[in-house]
Amino acid sequence: MNLGDLVEHWTLVGAEQDLVAVKHRDTQLGFALLLKFYGRFGRFPRGRAELHDDAVEFVARQLKVDAASLGFYEWSGRTIERHRAEIRAHHGFRQCTVADADKLIDWLAGGYAQKERRYELVRDGLLAELRIRSIEPPTQDRLERIVRSGLYRAKKILAERIAGRLPAEVRARLLALVQLAEGDDEDADPSALALIKASAGNVSLASMLTEISRLEAVHAIGLPAGLFAAVAPKVLAAWRARAAVELPSHLRDHSDELTVTLLAALVHCRTWEITDALVTLLLRTVHAIQARADRRVTKQLVAEFKRVHGKEEGADSAAGGAGVSL
Repeated sequence: MNLGDLVEHWTLVGAEQDLVAVKHRDTQLGFALLLKFYGRFGRFPRGRAELHDDAVEFVARQLKVDAASLGFYEWSGRTIERHRAEIRAHHGFRQCTVADADKLIDWLAGGYAQKERRYELVRDGLLAELRIRSIEPPTQDRLERIVRSGLYRAKKILAERIAGRLPAEVRARLLALVQLAEGDDEDADPSALALIKASAGNVSLASMLTEISRLEAVHAIGLPAGLFAAVAPKVLAAWRARAAVELPSHLRDHSDELTVTLLAALVHCRTWEITDALVTLLLRTVHAIQARADRRVTKQLVAEFKRVHGKEEGADSAAGGAGVSL
């Protein structure tokens, strides 16, 4: 830790010095370190291991005490709880209540977790929001529960919103993609879904016809324009990937809202992917035809050259032979 960081983050100033001065000499160093740590990170250290030795030495020199005296500071009990309460009050923070947790889950579900689905980034966003609201971060277990609840509720809200935009006939067509026919394997993709999921084949007329059939199949679902306009691209991509790998039996186990949302995301993305694949096949086919045509023309030119060159050689031979006879 460099001197600039120590001076900026670990110097006791103004009211902080007054708070520390009234503490018992044996607890001044521990209290001062908790005070500065909380001001920087918005939470208390979980133990001595989170306090950098350089910071401990720097604060100890300010208080004119031995840095080793921190070893006698008790990390549980009434003294440290009293210190924590005083430090929270000084910084204007409070502990996270049940009501606070409910409001934070609503905040995540209503916006933040709809745009960002990665746990680590949602957790970081929640920690930033806690600081804005002057709420001390709860324990790791409780923080995880808030994040996961927010993510789950956000997924449910988004799915219900997308499903609500779908006409009844479109919902029926999407659900039909995972419905079993008589004698079908429970985990096998029904034919229409298998057609939509499959990748393009090699360059051939059959491959192009298959891609055209695939494109007709996704268009036949009839998704409304702009269905996913307000959905973050990474969220849409996650839905598409999930629908592509989940077995039909798993998709059927979800609520209808989630099932149609996942399948709609798959169909929406596959529409563009199949279109791109069809264009690529057409271009490759044109190039292949052109290459064959070029080879055919080249063969014709070579054959013509050989024919003409052969005639010229024959004429020269005839002329040479006539000279000798003379």
